[in-house]
Amino acid sequence: MVAMLDKPGLALSVLFGAAVLVFGGAPYLALMLFFLMLAIFVTKYGYYEKKEMGIYEHDRSWENVLSNGLVPAFCAVLSPVVGPMPYIASVAAVTSDKFASELGVLSGEPLSLDGFKRVKPGTSGAVSTLGFVMSLCGAALIGISAIFLFGVSPTAALLITLAGFAGSVIDSIFGILEERGLGTKGTTNIICSIAGAVIGLYIT
Repeated sequence: MVAMLDKPGLALSVLFGAAVLVFGGAPYLALMLFFLMLAIFVTKYGYYEKKEMGIYEHDRSWENVLSNGLVPAFCAVLSPVVGPMPYIASVAAVTSDKFASELGVLSGEPLSLDGFKRVKPGTSGAVSTLGFVMSLCGAALIGISAIFLFGVSPTAALLITLAGFAGSVIDSIFGILEERGLGTKGTTNIICSIAGAVIGLYIT
């Protein structure tokens, strides 16, 4: 991940990691590192296909770190008050979105939610069957890891999976506005993680 970040991005990721560790503890940091490991894998997967489509993104800036890490870090800071579920669910949401966007593009032309027409891979607000499946898989990996890191029940892990998937779907819906020039990929990512965190408040 270090090789994929510019210097400001690396500095911000270290800052977020420190906040997660200090206010949450080792399990919180371990979950964040697990997300980073998964993000590297899905970003590099299908490298040649993504490069041919012109949508491969290797270098990540501080904006990317901010949009994916701000809400989880904030949830970790608040964890003594709200518990771990908002944090876990927000991480599940960004992981779900990452899997959908990085792996879903490999399925061909997705369907835009704006007009339900076929569009080129990488278009915001577009979905595919593979993207939905991968989105669920990404969220499920976080739910399963929470069983081992936080001792949550299998039922809670399932709810975390659904919360993460819901965040990714909401990201796609707001992606329609992004395509219309209202907002950016960063803002939709933040909305995605907020949605996961809010749903996580109701998971026990």
